[in-house]
Amino acid sequence: MERSLTMELVRVTEAAALASARWMGRGMKDEADEAATTAMRTVFDTVPMQGTVVIGEGEMDEAPMLYIGEDLGMGGGPELDVAVDPLEGTNIVAKGTWNALSVIAVAEKGNLLHAPDMYMDKIAVGPAAVGRVDIDAPVKDNLKAVAHALNRDVTDLVAVILDRDRHSKIVEDVREAGARIKLISDGDVAAAINTAFDDTGVDILFGSGGAPEGVIAAVALKCLGGELQGRLLPQTQEEYDRCLRMGVTNPSQVLRMEDLVRGDDCIFAATGVTDGELLRGVRFKGSMGTTQSIVMRAKSGTVRFINADHRLEKKPNMVIKS
Repeated sequence: MERSLTMELVRVTEAAALASARWMGRGMKDEADEAATTAMRTVFDTVPMQGTVVIGEGEMDEAPMLYIGEDLGMGGGPELDVAVDPLEGTNIVAKGTWNALSVIAVAEKGNLLHAPDMYMDKIAVGPAAVGRVDIDAPVKDNLKAVAHALNRDVTDLVAVILDRDRHSKIVEDVREAGARIKLISDGDVAAAINTAFDDTGVDILFGSGGAPEGVIAAVALKCLGGELQGRLLPQTQEEYDRCLRMGVTNPSQVLRMEDLVRGDDCIFAATGVTDGELLRGVRFKGSMGTTQSIVMRAKSGTVRFINADHRLEKKPNMVIKS
């Protein structure tokens, strides 16, 4: 992959973030998602790449754009698998709460797991705890392992968990072990990434969320040297059969980093839509929009934070007028 692709992908996430941020707190999640998707697709058309969506907004008959199997890019350049979530946290934007992102993950063709749209059980940690956790181990054992890796007490740790009834046992186990908990309403991509940064105050992610989001988070953690383990959780025979159709021959297997994103190179880009622990959300003032993004590449290990001011009248849909 070309190094210049990292900045091109940031342009795409910036466009989606700026478009969806206009809907912050207005209670209209579908409109916010549509705005992000349209803006992302428009800017993708200007990127020199040959991409195919492997994780997107749905199948062709469910999504007018950014559907699974859709071609992206203006041609030329590398052939890539592309995973997109134009608005990771539609409910977050509708309510105006924390950690909504626009995200893209790419890898060379054939290297991203084609994750079906269903639940995935997950555990995620940052670089210091890689190789120390096991998705099949008891919660208390994983907390002890992370505490040992970080040279801290279990009582110092913070576990981030989606606030869902299905996680009541995990919450109980974490509390019994003595660790602290951060319950989040949505946005487990951001939560998984946050485990790799000391300043976010998060040490480990537990619980189930979307499988596509699991693959996207795995790309980010690969770039950061962290780890995500997952297991698909098909709820019906139809979902089980869908796993098989998408090439997952054993839906109950533990999916490790090499299963989620293969090869030695991948790129992750995200722009904050609303404020979060890692990225600031979009700000508007007249015709000016400001964004904060992160972009990283596994092959080089480089992580860049990008603050940008956008003169929106000069770039309708974030594309410069010809």
